[in-house]
Amino acid sequence: MIARALHCLAPAKLNLFLHITGRRPDGYHDLQTLFQLLDFGDEMTFAPNDSGLLSLSAHGPTANTMPLDGNLILRAAELLRATCPGKTLGADILIDKRLPAGAGLGGGSSDAAATLVSLNQLWELGLTREQLGAIGVTLGADVPVFVRGHSAWAEGVGDQLTDIMLGQRIYLVATPNCAVSTAEIFGMPDLTRNTQAIKMPDFLAGRSRNDCEAVTRRLYPLVASTIDWLAQYASARMTGTGASVFAEFNDSDSAQAALRDLPDYCTGFVARGIDKIER
Repeated sequence: MIARALHCLAPAKLNLFLHITGRRPDGYHDLQTLFQLLDFGDEMTFAPNDSGLLSLSAHGPTANTMPLDGNLILRAAELLRATCPGKTLGADILIDKRLPAGAGLGGGSSDAAATLVSLNQLWELGLTREQLGAIGVTLGADVPVFVRGHSAWAEGVGDQLTDIMLGQRIYLVATPNCAVSTAEIFGMPDLTRNTQAIKMPDFLAGRSRNDCEAVTRRLYPLVASTIDWLAQYASARMTGTGASVFAEFNDSDSAQAALRDLPDYCTGFVARGIDKIER
């Protein structure tokens, strides 16, 4: 195996809206959402080795929120390696962890997708994006959009994807000091589960929302406070099941000015939306 390393961004995502249109017999929910990828996320480095061992080390501002045992990164690498039994495939993986866990930014899913795409290349396995996406969906419903690497309109459980070009957009993302349990939110009996499906023109006309927001606001007061704070500057909405909230700004200077007033119970960043990940 050629000794080389690959460095990549595992970007954050925003759910620009999130509608729950039904509940399946297996307990999963049918969704509609618009995934916006960002130019901010975790930085990852992959170096293949011939030892057959997988190692993961983490540093960065949110590294302490990421468990190393049973991590999605290692699970993704193990599933990918299992597609080629008999080969001695190993890798040393380093992550600069900047996205917090339980924030609705897709950090774990993005890390898993970056692992699948990068090790497929470094190990010279030749799997297609469709094959990698099929592995990814077993790790989480958000993994396929990151494997695909494109902002997308999503339906089903989030796996039916249509690429969308959203152009240049600037967002402020604020994350209160709490981690939201997605399973808890989707398990709440008062969660809205019967929203009518919409089309892209409905979203552009402002006829959309996040169906999880009311429940998360009630259960996590810091999320509610963060939405209310950000709403002073621009229309604010929660991403995923939270805890992060976001608002779109007309320019970077305005977003940076609001970021400087961030409450002390939050962390935050300003990022640009990207239509496609350049790998």
